[in-house]
Amino acid sequence: MTATTILSVTQLRQRVGAEVGVSDWFEVTQDHINEFAEATGDRQWIHVDPDRASRESPFGRTIAHGFLTLSMLSRMIEETITITGMRMGLNYGFNRVRFTGPVPSGARVRARFVLKALDDLEGGVQMTWDVSVEREGEAKPVLVAEWLTRRHD
Repeated sequence: MTATTILSVTQLRQRVGAEVGVSDWFEVTQDHINEFAEATGDRQWIHVDPDRASRESPFGRTIAHGFLTLSMLSRMIEETITITGMRMGLNYGFNRVRFTGPVPSGARVRARFVLKALDDLEGGVQMTWDVSVEREGEAKPVLVAEWLTRRHD
């Protein structure tokens, strides 16, 4: 298990332009995929039908929804980076998101967080993160994004 990086906003300012953390590997199981499909109503066979996916999919098995991988960023950053002195955090949005590769069921993924910018707001800060999600054993990331988060004191 990777140690959580604990930083104040002042310390984060010194890390702009640098990688701040890398999450632990996380296995994306068929159960995760099925639960996401139920929650979102996206039950396309490529995600939820292992038998058909093994026969018809170019990946040979089911794959996770791109939005499932995207939604896991919150979990991965919370387990990787703790920002002290702030009472709450919010997702503010994305400037850019690309799903650059599949995440087959049973694959393990992790995220790399590079702090691109840290801007002051009234009562807090906005952080811009360059994020890449890697699939174990693959050179090319499965997701790249520019993610905006806010922390308020």
